[in-house]
Amino acid sequence: MILVDDHCHLMHAQYKDQVDAVIERAKKAGVKAIICSGVNVATNREALEIAKKYAPLVRASLGIYPIDALGIAPDEPGLSRQVEPIDLDSEFEFIKQNKDNISAVGEVGLDYHHFKDPEIHKKMRENFARIIEFVEKIKKPIIVHTRKAEADCVEMLMSSKIKNVVLHCFEGKKNLIQKAADAGYIFSVPTNIVRSQQFQSMVEKVNINQLTTETDGPYLSPTPGTTNEPANVKFIVDKIAEIKKFTPEEVANNIWLNFQRVYG
Repeated sequence: MILVDDHCHLMHAQYKDQVDAVIERAKKAGVKAIICSGVNVATNREALEIAKKYAPLVRASLGIYPIDALGIAPDEPGLSRQVEPIDLDSEFEFIKQNKDNISAVGEVGLDYHHFKDPEIHKKMRENFARIIEFVEKIKKPIIVHTRKAEADCVEMLMSSKIKNVVLHCFEGKKNLIQKAADAGYIFSVPTNIVRSQQFQSMVEKVNINQLTTETDGPYLSPTPGTTNEPANVKFIVDKIAEIKKFTPEEVANNIWLNFQRVYG
């Protein structure tokens, strides 16, 4: 069975001195592709180094997380923290220089969860509009984080020319899921689908040809209190198979084709 993890953070401290073992377990599980996602200046460079070390299994996506872009990210241990606003033009140039070494731009998007100030939301939208314009120019897939901002995200994406849109852990309402599905967007299903009615309902609604699988490792483990890792994508495949009334092999094959179509 061919498996893919199209979103994880192998540079996270929870993987410290464990990445070799994580990669080996992924290979044994049948994982053939892993996308290691950056969120800011430091983690983008770390993602490139990890992808280089573990190529061709691991690929990189370079991101500008909405709160990191403003230099106001909460002090969450584990990832290199962005303590000042990101110079978007400078980071765009860095991403452009590494265009041939990455699979996508992401994660990027909007996040209204941590900060309720409308002015902060406005600045996030301004930054996201600039990111969308940049992605249109370099013609890469875009991996979108949207938390408590799903409607604004979908509206902005639908106003763009970007075709390869991957919605990471999308928690929008049913009408927004349908709207994004009608636009042809891909929904990246996380491992905690095994205990999340939200993601189970999303999978019921979305065509198998618009799904892919992710761990968001080390987060969103199928088993609470444990560190998530790429080998766990098998849990997603099994759950999608149960919901869609397919065999796990049929689901895995479809997702592999979807992954290749989006990321090449």
